[in-house]
Amino acid sequence: MLKRFTSLVLLVILATSCGKQTEPAPQEFNVEFEKFKLDNGLEVVFHIDRSDPVVAVSLTAHVGSAREKEGRTGFAHLFEHLLFLESENLGKGGLDKMTARIGGSGANGSTSRDRTNYLQTVPNDALEKMIWAEADKLGWFINTVTDPVLAKEKQVVKNEKRQGVDNQPYGHTSYVIDKNLYPNDHPYNWQVIGSLDDLQNATLADVKEFFTRWYVPNNVTLTIAGDFDAKQAKEWVEKYFNEIAAGEPIKPLTPRPGKVAEIKKLYHEDNFARLPELTMTWPTVEQFHPDSYSLDVLTDYLSSGKNAPLNVLLIDNKQLTSNVRMYNRTSELAGQAQLAVRAYADKDLDEVAAAIEEAFAKFELEGISDKDLSRIKAGQETRFYNTLSSVLGKGVQLTEYNIFAHDPGFINQDIQNMLGVTTEDVMRVFKQYIYKKNYIATSFVPKGNVIAALEDSEKAEVVEEQIVQGAEESFDASIQAEYEKAPSTFDRSVEPPNGKTPEVTIPAVWEDSLANGLQVYGIENHEVPLVQFNMVIDGGQLLDDPGKVGVANLLAQLMTKGTKTKTTAELEDAIDQLGASVNVYATTESTTIAVNTLSRNYDEVMTLVKEIILEPRWDSVEFELAKQSTISRIRQLEASPNSVAQNEFNKLIYGEGNIRSQNILGSIKSVEAISLDDLKNYYDKYISPSVTRMHVVGDLGKVNIIASLQNLITDWESKDVSIPAYDAPSRPDTAKVYFYDIPNAKQSMLQFGYPAMTSNSPDYYPAVVMNYILGGGGFASRLTQELREGKGYTYGIRSSFAGGKVAAPFTISSGVRSNVTYESAQLVKDILTNYPSTYTPQDLETTKSFMIKSNARAFETAGAKLTMLENISEFGWDPDYMKDREKIVNEMTVERIQELSGNYLDPNKMIWVVVGDAKTQLQGLEKLGFGKPILINQEKVSMDVDK
Repeated sequence: MLKRFTSLVLLVILATSCGKQTEPAPQEFNVEFEKFKLDNGLEVVFHIDRSDPVVAVSLTAHVGSAREKEGRTGFAHLFEHLLFLESENLGKGGLDKMTARIGGSGANGSTSRDRTNYLQTVPNDALEKMIWAEADKLGWFINTVTDPVLAKEKQVVKNEKRQGVDNQPYGHTSYVIDKNLYPNDHPYNWQVIGSLDDLQNATLADVKEFFTRWYVPNNVTLTIAGDFDAKQAKEWVEKYFNEIAAGEPIKPLTPRPGKVAEIKKLYHEDNFARLPELTMTWPTVEQFHPDSYSLDVLTDYLSSGKNAPLNVLLIDNKQLTSNVRMYNRTSELAGQAQLAVRAYADKDLDEVAAAIEEAFAKFELEGISDKDLSRIKAGQETRFYNTLSSVLGKGVQLTEYNIFAHDPGFINQDIQNMLGVTTEDVMRVFKQYIYKKNYIATSFVPKGNVIAALEDSEKAEVVEEQIVQGAEESFDASIQAEYEKAPSTFDRSVEPPNGKTPEVTIPAVWEDSLANGLQVYGIENHEVPLVQFNMVIDGGQLLDDPGKVGVANLLAQLMTKGTKTKTTAELEDAIDQLGASVNVYATTESTTIAVNTLSRNYDEVMTLVKEIILEPRWDSVEFELAKQSTISRIRQLEASPNSVAQNEFNKLIYGEGNIRSQNILGSIKSVEAISLDDLKNYYDKYISPSVTRMHVVGDLGKVNIIASLQNLITDWESKDVSIPAYDAPSRPDTAKVYFYDIPNAKQSMLQFGYPAMTSNSPDYYPAVVMNYILGGGGFASRLTQELREGKGYTYGIRSSFAGGKVAAPFTISSGVRSNVTYESAQLVKDILTNYPSTYTPQDLETTKSFMIKSNARAFETAGAKLTMLENISEFGWDPDYMKDREKIVNEMTVERIQELSGNYLDPNKMIWVVVGDAKTQLQGLEKLGFGKPILINQEKVSMDVDK
């Protein structure tokens, strides 16, 4: 057995202070790992992190869509799904059922062009179970796949494609680009998710062939990161993985860039688009190629920030759009630089293309400055630390380096390559790969607006699925496979025992109340040299004039558009030079200033935050741009089935007189009516420390944080702020079905529910416990098991009690295959009706096990710690409120669950919203028994069902 131990010391030497010419002393950051290899070729990487009693386990196969055959695309992604379903020794439900029992984060995975990974974070007493389960995937899985199981999972994956591609604005863009950027025989020519036809044509023999070729130890990396005993873990890895036979040797693929012989322009009339979008794509280089680092800097510089050349021309000067996106996407074999511009509704994409060329010409003359290069590198450093702020993040990063750079220690070289980029490198790659080079241009335009596409564009080939009732095959995925079990030297059907129960330590919380009313809550944590904090100012949309909604949202946008002494560009530059991010956003109930920074730069960042709060610039040009941007977003969301469903549901839940029924962005009419004085009036009256709560997590303690707030105490004047209390909405007496028509929608969006209760209601957390098996427990939930695993109707479905300060909704939401809209709704109704009588002692045991054991990872990430502080400050809970919740869980009974179900899950007193194709789906919903469905948007709908 080959063995190697390495301790990396990462030296980060970026200059991060605005305007400073000297560099600080290198900062050490240790990333230790151990790597060894089994005789069968399995590569194993360990990383020890004692900060929380959890471990992250990932099994990654070096196989993605690039290893598929023509006509059998989507196989790698299909396997990602199949491997969660069953294995010989875990049985049906496999890892998902075990996840619920052991308190895991929810087994998940992802597929790219080049790899497929399976990930989960669990309490460290479950490590042996996880190693046993992952080995079962690799050596004791394939016999359990049957034709019915394959048929069902095909439907799930096809629903995922409909949801993420076919039913989304601009969803087919990547398909069109890759078909034209890469030759037909290039493995990046097709999409990771594959085509609906290829998925449908997959046979059981195809599946077994793919598994036998690629899911072998010599093509897999197992990574374990977290709090565990390395010696013991090695013994477990050897016990469970050693006897899995190696597969045939796997020949590495050779990097092969995309090819564009001449500029190619294509257009597509998009059923869901409301704005024209131009995407330009250039072939570049594969990941870790020396030029990839310079291309990362180039694309960032060209499109990010007020002074970015593309933004200056397209947003400010020519006012063609509110957003420009450019990035360099790298994969194992090739890379591509993409520039996307979603123009305003009345703009032509030829104007956009001309402006892009003008910006490129300007950059070719001026280049990038050393200061801008330093600014971008500072941001890269902060983002790097953020990827390492959880054990799962560290494990994933080490795995990626092991597979694609052949060494987990490449983490160090990767950073050095980032640091090594020069201004000359940036200009060189611009001229070598982008400027005056051939590209693919796609114009995705609203239906009937082909004139907005680039001149001389040809029609793109896009496969659009037809909605046909009863077109899908039937299957019974519950049929057990009959097979001879794969041999083993020991009885693998016995699940390993739990280890020692981890000791869960609730983070120490400090609090302070400042003289001006500002409340401060903090948790000190030194895992990474970062500080994350937010300031939550109560009010948000609730303080908007109901007749002029959108002021809170626009004010939030404007707060980062300069200060009294800094223009927008100067403020952005000051923040970026420190490697920080400062975002301000409004919600229904609050306005939040969210900050992420290196701890060594915290004081300087806080000085800028004070300027943002106390010295707004009130730039009229930026205000008009923000209004344009908001109107553009409203138009885009009008075509998003997800957004439509949420908006219509809120209107029905809260009613016309409640401001919560309105989208926080406002309407086109209300935004057009808002003036800069409206924002100033809101700021003067409502932005006050008396209604502000600050939450801080990270590498600094209370003394440092409070010291940094002294000027804010004296300069930020407290005001009396009265937040309107709207009447809590009442639950409907009878159920009604409401339908919003989006013609030819490939999926129907379901949003069912009613106004429920506040987070401080005595029944709130008991109801959350009750909901775990219904729809809050992922793959452990009844809704998922029935609609996804049993029927293949959906990619995902969930239910939840939103909680909050007022009676927020209980909601069931899903996107389902269009031609089973009624069947899906009826199945949800049946599950709700039968839930009290079908809830079992085993369901309760699973719920208790998950909700108690999962507390081991409840506070692992900075985000989780911030959420804890927000709960404490918003609802007045004690820092150890988790103990109160554990008591509720431990005392829960089946009878209490049944009582709660009867009180809170009555389908006959809910609002049923469906967004989809009315022509084919509206009529069938009458069979639900809730009366004739009400068509929300009163466009004329043909009720002829497709034959």
